[in-house]
Amino acid sequence: MDAEITVSELTADESPTVSRLCEQALDLPEDAVEATSIVDVLWSRAAADRVVVGLGAYRDGALVGALLCSLSATEPGTGHVDLIAVAPDQRRRGVGRALLRRAERVLAERGATEVLLAGNPPYYAWPGIDVRYTPAVCAALALGYRQDRTAWNMTADLSYDTSPALRSTEAAERRLADQGVTVRRAEPADLPALAAFARSTFGGAWDGELAGSVGRADAGCHLAERDGEVLGFAAYGSSRPSWFGPMGTAPAAEGSGIGGVLLRRCLRDQRAAGLDQAQIGWVGPVPFYSGSAGARIERVFFLYRRSLNAE
Repeated sequence: MDAEITVSELTADESPTVSRLCEQALDLPEDAVEATSIVDVLWSRAAADRVVVGLGAYRDGALVGALLCSLSATEPGTGHVDLIAVAPDQRRRGVGRALLRRAERVLAERGATEVLLAGNPPYYAWPGIDVRYTPAVCAALALGYRQDRTAWNMTADLSYDTSPALRSTEAAERRLADQGVTVRRAEPADLPALAAFARSTFGGAWDGELAGSVGRADAGCHLAERDGEVLGFAAYGSSRPSWFGPMGTAPAAEGSGIGGVLLRRCLRDQRAAGLDQAQIGWVGPVPFYSGSAGARIERVFFLYRRSLNAE
């Protein structure tokens, strides 16, 4: 007979223990390798911008499961489950159910009326549940969650010199320069203008990701401007070093080639940092990334939602 599961709140100083659990529990190699980055992003940096609660499930005093949840900064009443991991030898033994039900109560106490098994920008591990995590999909459905949306990541291959993702941007940058457009690496002093541009053009979801990309050793951002006016930007490394995004181009500058230049400048940075591929997270315009960098859809995610009002 299984020993009883106990669930209690975790503290941020337990991040290393949670990371080790995630390394064992995340079946996809790319997730397991980056487990520490994932946990740090969700907990450490995100805590400055929103309520983040960590929950640990214990059996016989050992941590056998962990969950990180948070409240949306832009949608009042919406809670997110950002990460849930269960030790492989503890699956189908009630650990995930205990964690998720406790998370629902914790989020409800903080004002949530619904819970999403989906990323909570600006800091998130994944858009939703990767479809290859079949047990997690089954568990979500069994616990009353219903599929809300589908999202996907694309992969840019950086492993060889002639990859489309690494094509030179010199000619395009010369053409843009003839039109008065300067393309350069963003510096910390550019953050206010970048954030203002992102808010006015695309809404307020990217401030945190920009702040997490500009001026950091394992991340970066490039921008295009004319007469001091930002026309577009592309960033990488905010979620973790191998992820690209966000990026955006002013509507008036669409079709100018700015987007492709900014994208490939970032991908070259990631190649120079030793990466052989980059994940373009939560993709919108698939044809753009395919044409500009030869990227392909590789990860597909189901996003789930459950109302708490019926309880």
